Amino acid sequence: MFWDFKENKTANWLLDYYGIDNDLIPDIVDNFSEQCYVSKEASKETGLNKGTPIKYRAGDQPNNAMTLNILNPGEVAATGGTSGVLYALTDSLKSKESLRLNNFAHVNYSNNNKLVGKLLCINGAGIQYKWLKKITNAKSYSQMNNLAEKVDVGSNGLILYPFGNGSERIFNNRDIGTHIKNLNLNIHDHRHLYRAVLEGIAFSFMYGMEILINDNFYPKLLRAGNDNLFQSELFSNTISTLINKEIEIYDSSGAYGAARAVGYDSGNFNSYNEKITKNDYVKTFEPINKKDSYINAYHLWKENLEKIIK
Repeated sequence: MFWDFKENKTANWLLDYYGIDNDLIPDIVDNFSEQCYVSKEASKETGLNKGTPIKYRAGDQPNNAMTLNILNPGEVAATGGTSGVLYALTDSLKSKESLRLNNFAHVNYSNNNKLVGKLLCINGAGIQYKWLKKITNAKSYSQMNNLAEKVDVGSNGLILYPFGNGSERIFNNRDIGTHIKNLNLNIHDHRHLYRAVLEGIAFSFMYGMEILINDNFYPKLLRAGNDNLFQSELFSNTISTLINKEIEIYDSSGAYGAARAVGYDSGNFNSYNEKITKNDYVKTFEPINKKDSYINAYHLWKENLEKIIK
């Protein structure tokens, strides 16, 4: 958070502004190198030998991107858990969205490879589906997914906005809450609610992608782990179709990524890439050819969202 991307050094001017001692900043070293060593005290706490080198560091989303082999401009790592995340890589230092996005030096950032991760977070995502599972007493998410598949695209006009998990950065820190619109008691049942929630969350991802695109990002591919919301074909197909890009699904986790990164040789990314692709790849979701119904449903959702915001 205290890195000056333009000057490529610690933003001492920002530390000075907030009265933070510059000496608190550790030495700057390459990410895939020895950061520090396990101390005597840490050895007692963890059981690791004193002097064991710490060889990798990353926040959760940059590390998740590393896990998914997201290492080049135009690539996106997506997460669909309690909250939703799009972590998009670019080599452009220009940004018009200093409030709605976070910008991080990616794990393979260097003087010769100034790769920035633009992080867009949607607080209200899977938590909405979890809430619905609880109040409808559904047996499993798989059951909900299967029932949602029995409803046409657009949920027979039922629209849901999944923003009930607090203020949203994408709305400039406003808390607009969850909204259910066009509920018709003669038409809609729990199947429509399941689909409307999945579509609403997927539409939120598309809305977020539009923010990223408006901020000098150009998507080439999207990858996600084989868990949470991306296990739903309806959810994944909706995003893939609207973004018009494939979504590659990998059977991996952030813990795997961190463990692999520790043993990574920073001089050869190709070897790392090949192993991830070979060992972890599960499947690919492709855009659906007949996409008009998806586009129309998203436009209606977005049109009503703008009314809520205003």
